[in-house]
Amino acid sequence: MTMPPHGPTSYRPPTSSSCPYGTPPSAPVSNRLLPIHGAEFSADPRATYARLRAQGPIAPCELDRGVYAYITTTYRAALYLLRNTPTVFLKNPVHWQALRKGQVPADSPALMMMQPRQNALWLDGGAHSRLRSAITDSLEWVDTHALAASVARIADDLLTRLVNLERPDLVADFADALPMQVLIDMFGCPLDLGHAIVGAIAKLFDTTQDAAQANADLEAACLALTRLKRDHPGYDVTSWLVAHPARLTDEEMIQQILLVIGAGTTPCTNLIANALLLLITDDRFSGDVHTGVRPVSHALDQVLWEDPPISNYCPLYLREEHIYEGVRLLPGVPILVSFAAANSDPALAAGADRRAGNRAHLAFSAGIRACPAPDLARVISETAIERVLDRLPDLALNCSPSQLMRRPGTFHSGWTHLPVTFPRTAPAGTYPIGGSR
Repeated sequence: MTMPPHGPTSYRPPTSSSCPYGTPPSAPVSNRLLPIHGAEFSADPRATYARLRAQGPIAPCELDRGVYAYITTTYRAALYLLRNTPTVFLKNPVHWQALRKGQVPADSPALMMMQPRQNALWLDGGAHSRLRSAITDSLEWVDTHALAASVARIADDLLTRLVNLERPDLVADFADALPMQVLIDMFGCPLDLGHAIVGAIAKLFDTTQDAAQANADLEAACLALTRLKRDHPGYDVTSWLVAHPARLTDEEMIQQILLVIGAGTTPCTNLIANALLLLITDDRFSGDVHTGVRPVSHALDQVLWEDPPISNYCPLYLREEHIYEGVRLLPGVPILVSFAAANSDPALAAGADRRAGNRAHLAFSAGIRACPAPDLARVISETAIERVLDRLPDLALNCSPSQLMRRPGTFHSGWTHLPVTFPRTAPAGTYPIGGSR
């Protein structure tokens, strides 16, 4: 795979002033840091990534109003950060200088998504290894055949209701609900606690919501689930976490639950919806998938390249000043890994027509911070999409593609709605699991 050339235009952000970069870097950077938040960014993220990429492989940006960061803009830079964690780059947000100085607003969505937590995502060294092993060991107990059957059952229930709706929406009536119900099953979670957990996580990803209240609601629900499973263990991920030799405390249980459920719900919703939109609107895939020439997995690979469900995340921090390909990076400033910018890097050899079946994308991250269960995510997404295609043949959008709106958010990429039409002859009931696709 061809990587970007060395020697991009360098910039040297000063250390003084309320903005950690002081005055803007030299040309071609504009007079203000480009925002990776707000309606304009959400409407066309790739335009912003292209402008940032013109500044260098890692560029300064505005993460939220008054909150600043660096962000990777190339595939090569993203891999460099992910592969040099924790030798060069650290994950623990205690290294975030603006946070230590009280310069991050308490109600900032960036704070809710990036604040220190006692979970495997944010810790380094032995603490990270201990908590990550508890998660990976517990997820390994998940029976993928039983999981696929559970997804198919839940999908069929949702689709049976959807076919009777006057204005069916594959996001609101299917992709939003399915991962939540699947994770509730996996974690042995009562419905009321499940709805509270997933609803709060959705608000954290949606940067227009009251993030502080969502965070409080989320932690309270996870604590209630932990205490329930300590008293009444079952055959579920929560019980396996409780019983793990790592002997997680209640606080650690809260943070691991919200980490895994957060990674398995809103991102999975986005992946399913983004793939369904591709299958509905792109003849290269819709025709081939229906005739069996291409499997659904190839459509998922295309989406994971072109529109990854988590677009920008994995903030990292430096202990000391660092130079990367001529770019001077300061310690204490978050460096976000942009999976979307990396996958769309024009320097990559794999063009848009060569990405089906190609899994070199970074949608599941890489290195020691890579997604611990990408196979489970694929089982859920592929099975859900299979059920839609089997149950709702001849799907079409019920609006112009230009009318679709992206969900607001710095960290993820998805659609608010996906209204569809289909022949009203699809029978209700249970269908065979799997299919010929």
